Amino acid sequence: MSRLTVPAVAAVLGVALIALLGYGVLAKGEDKSLDQAVANGSRPTAPARELPLLGKPGQQSIADLKGKVVVLNFWAAWCVPCKAEAPVLKRAQERLQKAGAGTVLGVTYREATPNSMKFVKDEGVPYPSVRDVEGQLAEDYGTHKLPETFVIDPEGRIAAIARGQVDDATMTEMLDRVLG
Repeated sequence: MSRLTVPAVAAVLGVALIALLGYGVLAKGEDKSLDQAVANGSRPTAPARELPLLGKPGQQSIADLKGKVVVLNFWAAWCVPCKAEAPVLKRAQERLQKAGAGTVLGVTYREATPNSMKFVKDEGVPYPSVRDVEGQLAEDYGTHKLPETFVIDPEGRIAAIARGQVDDATMTEMLDRVLG
């Protein structure tokens, strides 16, 4: 081999490695597999983790609520759209309670407890919330922007997804999928 061949091969391999790493970073993007499954009519199993309850002792998981409809809502106190959709979620909670069908379950996303508690008090949130301090449950749902809402059927499967602020019409349509 000539003296020039070794550096040339090393350079080509280096460029190929950098290109492969770049592709891996760019191709990762957002995980939309849950969205695609629901859009195709499937109901994927809802990811579940035991997380500490906000403002009281104990833990809660989606798995604990099997047999009930759950409106899982990721939120944070600093999130302006989360504040704007709080009345919609209160009405959803009222509908679910009146029907004896389930509950809204809030998930605070990477937030300090005092901030979350202030939000609950200020907005009059009537449903429980869990604390996802590390963002692990949010990652399971592909959540990176707030707010995001998932309607889970009594069998523990995701029936509807709203990425972004929900309004009354959207919430009604989502709940109708599981309540009939």
